[in-house]
Amino acid sequence: MKTRVIIGAMCTLASASALTSAYADTTEVSSATAVEKISVVGAATNLSITAEDIEQYQASDLADIFRYSPSISVGGSVGVAQKIYIRGLEDAFLNVTVDGAQQTSTLFHHIGRVTIDPDLLQQIDVQAGAGEATSGPGAIGGSIRFKTKDAQDMLKPDEQFGGRVKANYFSNDATRYSGSLYGKLSESWGVLGYYSTIDRDNMEDGNGNEIYGTAADQDMAFLKVSGDIAENQFLSLSVEQRDEKGEFSARPNWAVQEGDALYPSEAQRDTYVANYRFAHSALVNIEATAYQTDSSFRGGRFNWLAEIDTYGFDLRNTSEADLHKFVYGIDYRNDEVTSGPAQGATENAEEGSVLGIYVQGYSDITPQLLLSYGVRYDDYDFEQNILLDEYYGEPVTDVAASIDDSELSFNVGLAYELSQQWTLGLGFAQAARGKQIGDGFTIDGYLYDGSDIPVVAEDLVPETVENIEASIEYSANNLNAKLSVYRSSLDNVIFEGYEGNAVFNNIGTLDTSGIEFDVAYRWNELDLFLGFSSADTELKPRDDLYNVSYSSIDINGYEFVGLGNSRGDTWVAGADYDISSDLSVGLSVAKVNSIDIDTLHQAVDLGWTDSLYRLNKPSYTTVDIYAKWHVTNKLMLNLAVSNLFDKLYIDHSSVGDYSEVFATVIGPYEAGRDIRLSVSYDF
Repeated sequence: MKTRVIIGAMCTLASASALTSAYADTTEVSSATAVEKISVVGAATNLSITAEDIEQYQASDLADIFRYSPSISVGGSVGVAQKIYIRGLEDAFLNVTVDGAQQTSTLFHHIGRVTIDPDLLQQIDVQAGAGEATSGPGAIGGSIRFKTKDAQDMLKPDEQFGGRVKANYFSNDATRYSGSLYGKLSESWGVLGYYSTIDRDNMEDGNGNEIYGTAADQDMAFLKVSGDIAENQFLSLSVEQRDEKGEFSARPNWAVQEGDALYPSEAQRDTYVANYRFAHSALVNIEATAYQTDSSFRGGRFNWLAEIDTYGFDLRNTSEADLHKFVYGIDYRNDEVTSGPAQGATENAEEGSVLGIYVQGYSDITPQLLLSYGVRYDDYDFEQNILLDEYYGEPVTDVAASIDDSELSFNVGLAYELSQQWTLGLGFAQAARGKQIGDGFTIDGYLYDGSDIPVVAEDLVPETVENIEASIEYSANNLNAKLSVYRSSLDNVIFEGYEGNAVFNNIGTLDTSGIEFDVAYRWNELDLFLGFSSADTELKPRDDLYNVSYSSIDINGYEFVGLGNSRGDTWVAGADYDISSDLSVGLSVAKVNSIDIDTLHQAVDLGWTDSLYRLNKPSYTTVDIYAKWHVTNKLMLNLAVSNLFDKLYIDHSSVGDYSEVFATVIGPYEAGRDIRLSVSYDF
C-alpha cells in the first residue's frame, strides 16, 4: 500500500501486531523482549510523508507538500508568504526542525518563516497538538520534523557513485532545474551535493487573471557528508543555502491590485547542522544535534533589513531495560533578531533563549497495553537590546525589557489493543512557551512608539497549553480506519496590538476542538483513501480586552496574524492505481466547506469601523491528477495537473476577503490550473 494513502489512517495509536514493522521501530534487548517505540501522546493525528509521495505530485512548495492532509493547511498563495497551520494554529506555535535544526521566529509577519526544497526531503513527520516531552521547546501546537536525504538514500546497493538531473515545467508559470551528485567516499562514508534553481513568473488564478507579486527566482544549494566514524558511531554534517529574490508588495500575504507598487526584496537562509549517534548498548544510545541558522529578509517600501541568528543543540540518550524504554536529555536554543535600514546602522535588537530538560518513558504494562509518560522543564530568557536613533527618539522605558520564565510540562498516554483489529488510544499533554523575540520588520514600532507604554507587561506570564486526545482504530483485511477527537486549551496567549498597560500582553485563552477521520483500503492494485477534518479555534478574551464583552471570537488570519486562522470542514479523497510495475496513476479531490465568522473586533474598539464584519469564506473543491512512468531504470517521467478544473478560490488558511470594509485587505487567489511535467535521469 502506498505511504501517502495510509499516512492518515495508520500513523496513529496503532496496535503492535499491525504496525511493528512499518511504524513501531522495535529493538531487541538482552531479555529477548521488545519495547514498542510508537508515540502515544499526540499520536492520534500523526502522519509521515515520504520522498516518494512528494515526487508523485511534483511538490514545488509547502502547500504541495501538505496538500493531501485534511488537518494541515498552508495559506498565503505566494511562496514567500506561505504559512503552515495545524488545527487552525499558525506555525509560530509549532516546533519546526530541519534535520534537528529549529526554524524559529519571524522576519516579517506578512511572510512565512518555514522554507524548504521539497526535492531535498526524505521524510516529514508531523505531530499535531502538544505531545511528548521530546517534541522540543515551545511545541504548544505540535511539531514538524523535516529530514533531508543523504547519499545512502540515493545510491543503489551496488553503486559507488551516481547522479540525477531533473527538469520541471510548470504551465502556471515556472521552470525548475536541479542536479545532484552522490557517492561513497569509503565503504561507510557518503557525500551528497544538490543544487536547484526556479524561475517563476506571475501565476494566473482560476479566471486567467494575473496574480501580481508572485514572480520570484529561487536558488538552493545543499551539501551533506555522512557515515560511520566507528562500528557503532555515526556522524552527519550538512550545509544548506537558500536564496529567493522577487518584487513583492508591502504585504505579500495580501492580494496585489494592478498598479500597486512592488518592491525588490530578497530572503536568504543558511543552515549548518551536525548530527551524531553513538549506539553503545541497550542502556547507552546517544544522539546529539548542533545547528546554526542565519536568515534575513530585505526589502519592502522602506528597504528594511531584518536578520535572525539562531543556534542550539539537543543531546539525548535512550535506555532500554526489559519492557521499558526512556529517552532523556537537554536542549538549548538562542535567537537574536536585529533590524534597521538596509543601508544604515542596526537600530533594533532582541535576544531570547530557552534551556530545556526532558525525559519520556514508554512501558509495556501488558501485551495489550502500552503506556507513555514524560516531563519537560523549560527556562526562557528574553531581553531587549535597544539602540538609540535620533529619528525614533527615546525608548519607551529607561531600562530595556527583560523577562525570565520557567515552566514544567507533563504528558501521559496509553494505547490499548482491544483485539487484533481494534486499538483504543488516549493521551493528555501540556506544553509551555515564554516570550519570544519579536517580528524583525515591526520591532521598531514597539521599541520606539513615542509613548510611555512599556513593551511587555510586568505581569506577563508564559503561554501554557493542555491537550487531550482520544482515538479508535480498526486495521484488518487491507482496511485501515481511524477516528480521533481532541480538545486543546491554550492559556495566557501573548499578543501585540491592543491598548492596555503594555504592547505585549496576555490576551486570553485559545480553545481548539475538533474531530478527524481517515480510512484507507487496498484492493488488488488500487488504493482508495478518504480523510476528514473539522477544527474550531476560538479566542476567549480576557475580561478587559475589548470595550464590549465577547464570550468567544473565531480566529482569523487578518485580525490575529501570527496566531491562527479559521477553516471550513475539509474533505480529501482519492485513488492510486498501479497499471504496471513501471506505470502508476492517481486522482485526488479536496473539498473545503464554507464558513462564516464575525471579525474586526479590535477595529470596532479603535473606531475604524462601526460594527463587526461577517466574513464569509466560500466553499471550494479542487481536483488533482498525476501519473508516474519509469521509462527505463534510469529515465522517469512525471505528469501532474493541479487544480484540474481551474477553480477560482482563496484558501481558507489565507487572509480572507475584507474588501467591503477595507478595500485593500483581501487574501491572494490560489493558482489556477497548473500542468506539471518533470523528466529525471539517473546516471
